Amino acid sequence: MAIRSSLLVAALMAASAQALAANDAPQRAALASAIRTAAAISVPLLRSDVKVRSDVVRIGDVIDNAGTAAQIAIYRAPEPGTTGVLPATQVLDVLRAHQVIGVDTHGIRNVSVTRLARTLDADDIELQIAVALEHRNGLGDAKNLSMTFDKDLRTVHLDAANDGAVTPIVTRFDPRNGRFDVTLEIGNNSGAAPARLRFTGTAVETVEAAVLARDVDRNTLLKFSDVVMERRPKAEVGNDAANRDGVIGMQTRRQMRAGQALHGADLTKPDLVQRDQAVTLIYQAAGIYLTVRGKATESGTEGDIVSVLNLQSKRTVSGVVVGRGQVSISPAAPVIPRRLASAATVAEMPTAAASSPDFAREGAPVSPRSE
Repeated sequence: MAIRSSLLVAALMAASAQALAANDAPQRAALASAIRTAAAISVPLLRSDVKVRSDVVRIGDVIDNAGTAAQIAIYRAPEPGTTGVLPATQVLDVLRAHQVIGVDTHGIRNVSVTRLARTLDADDIELQIAVALEHRNGLGDAKNLSMTFDKDLRTVHLDAANDGAVTPIVTRFDPRNGRFDVTLEIGNNSGAAPARLRFTGTAVETVEAAVLARDVDRNTLLKFSDVVMERRPKAEVGNDAANRDGVIGMQTRRQMRAGQALHGADLTKPDLVQRDQAVTLIYQAAGIYLTVRGKATESGTEGDIVSVLNLQSKRTVSGVVVGRGQVSISPAAPVIPRRLASAATVAEMPTAAASSPDFAREGAPVSPRSE
């Protein structure tokens, strides 16, 4: 249908002048009605910014007041999520070919056409794949899965009508090689077939692990800057990966390289006694507290049994590490013959202090324990 409101009004005005000159009353009334009808027809207006949802651009998309010509397709729309630019003169030529004339351009020189889209960015897609693979054939939680795709993962622009839920309709995972094959389906509200996207690649379950930031020697006391937290494959790290809180202040059992993940077996409590270190030997019994100087012949942490050279008696004794530079010597338990033991006999046994002649002979300080 041709839209020529401006020209039509002008023609009717000319006819009206002729009718008035002829003094023809019926003709004047008919022309007045036609003029009112023509004036009611709005002038078509060109749009500078056009947004479409389908794969074609129609006359009604590029101009306002298109009338019955609005549904005529004149261009193919750009790809979903993209924008194309058309010169206004070209658009007017196309409209004129469809008998649409008298378009008011408002001085517009270019018309931009944007195809609306349903956008799925790479992060959204990766999350959907991870959720689909979660707990599949031995895999763990979705948040712990690291995936590598066969093709670079990019943002996907679908037709705007594909605004339904994203649903995995095919999910395969082979634990032997870590390969996955997942197809996602996105519903279409226009009744068209749903969109389907297929993705393939490899998936690996990862865990947070404390990793050495530098090379360390055996017996190194780890500090905060020595450790970084990284995600590592669970198959590589195992189930006993250490965390940062569990390694700071601990001591390495062996020499290790930067980048190695730390395990519980790699660490021990820090040595409170070092080999060849001067230590204090402590002897405790009921009401008695004795100390003497010694020299450790081996290293040990709290609770370890180590050998210490008594510097006064020159004898080597064994004790338990109880603090930094401190080794406790337990009193020897008296031997009581089984058949002769009785309450009275036990009461008459020598005190524990007598079982430690090394301390007594050497004149070590004796101090009664405060009760």
